[in-house]
Amino acid sequence: MKDNSRKRHIAKTFTWRLIGTLDTILLSWLITGSGLTGLKIGGVEVFTKMILYYIHERIWFKINFSKDGKSLESRKRHLGKTVTWRIVGTIDTMIIAWVITGNPLTGLKIGFTEIITKMLLYYMHERV
Repeated sequence: MKDNSRKRHIAKTFTWRLIGTLDTILLSWLITGSGLTGLKIGGVEVFTKMILYYIHERIWFKINFSKDGKSLESRKRHLGKTVTWRIVGTIDTMIIAWVITGNPLTGLKIGFTEIITKMLLYYMHERV
């Protein structure tokens, strides 16, 4: 049986990045009042987040929760992935927003707002 996990992880990387980037652009625009700033933050994130997401997927693929050698695909696993990814993603967003706007408070505002929106969106993405 051929292992298609890499292809699936790459596909998930692209679909999640599309959803996540649109969310970041919208939130950044609403918080800063500038659509251009939202596009800049979202544009940089496309690259940083795709790399980080792929690494995150590969790490979780290697984690084995069951006794019979099969990976546990359950709500608990998806919840764990949601929380760990959100930590990584939020830190990345806060740093990018801080660098682009020059204001650490703006980075914090965008990052903390994303915690709620992105966790809901990511959990739904994992369930699909």
